[in-house]
Amino acid sequence: MVVAVDFDGTLHDGKWPGIGEPLEGAITTMKEIQELGIYIVIWTCRSGDDQTRMVNWLLEHHIPFDRVNDNRPEQTAYFGNNSRKVNADLYIDDKQIGGLPSWSDIYDHVKIAKANFDKKLSEKK
Repeated sequence: MVVAVDFDGTLHDGKWPGIGEPLEGAITTMKEIQELGIYIVIWTCRSGDDQTRMVNWLLEHHIPFDRVNDNRPEQTAYFGNNSRKVNADLYIDDKQIGGLPSWSDIYDHVKIAKANFDKKLSEKK
């Protein structure tokens, strides 16, 4: 399962191009999402030096991620291209309808989605 997570306004409270402090619960929840075995893609409009600063900030705050603005190699091989759109099963973004839920609510939703995802996979076998 792949979860794409926006950066600005979702993981931190700053305004682009700056970077603020981690949002309450973001670090813990991202670690818990990773512990569920979920592949995490940071999904952002940042590029160049701004993206480098973002990656360094994520590493300094021990926020786990697998890729930035890129699809899993298995997905690229399966579809025969690496689309600009990140292919994910869930997207976490402060711009989503209804705004950003609390990180504890996000974790609850992701955990249920992961259980459903795993169930579907086992039914295909």
